[in-house]
Amino acid sequence: MSKLPLLSANEVIKILQKMGFQKIRQEGSHVFIRHSNGRTTVIPNHPGEDVDRGLLNKILKKDLGIEREEFMKYI
Repeated sequence: MSKLPLLSANEVIKILQKMGFQKIRQEGSHVFIRHSNGRTTVIPNHPGEDVDRGLLNKILKKDLGIEREEFMKYI
């Protein structure tokens, strides 16, 4: 099992959009993402910083129910 790469919030959002998620709104530095089947999450968007691997893993597994390997196919 490979490690998740360090990605910026914009890169994560673009990958999730390829997977069928839509950016629904942004409040400050937090971007809200939703899929048509109801899965939602919040991505922190801090310029110049990457999304931590632990947080990205939590977003994928707990919030979105996506396996790491499936996410890696879209990178």
